[in-house]
Amino acid sequence: PVIDMMEEQKKIKNMGGTMRLGSYDCKIIEGTKTHEAYGEIDIEERHRHRYEFNNDFRDDLQEKGLIISGTSPDDFLVEIVELPNHPWAIGCQFHPEFKSRPNRPHPLFKSFLEAIYEHSKN
Repeated sequence: PVIDMMEEQKKIKNMGGTMRLGSYDCKIIEGTKTHEAYGEIDIEERHRHRYEFNNDFRDDLQEKGLIISGTSPDDFLVEIVELPNHPWAIGCQFHPEFKSRPNRPHPLFKSFLEAIYEHSKN
């Protein structure tokens, strides 16, 4: 029965995943929208998740046009991606809202609003 399985699951200590929690370094690729937003190459962002970009698809996605604009310093973990030919399409693994303040918005939020403003003028 389902109840028995759930009781058994309570005994499991390691579910196979790991939580990436806290601050991690990220290397920004020059010439990207992300680099334009941050204005620097080495950043640090806060994480709270169990999921990562699947590197099995990395080459295929890049061949189709996805831009990897931020990685871990060793280039293994994909932190930020962008879509080319779009006013602003940036996705990140971290939580920019953790570092954003009303009087000091996170660089990605600020660049998003700037892109909206620029796009609305057209």
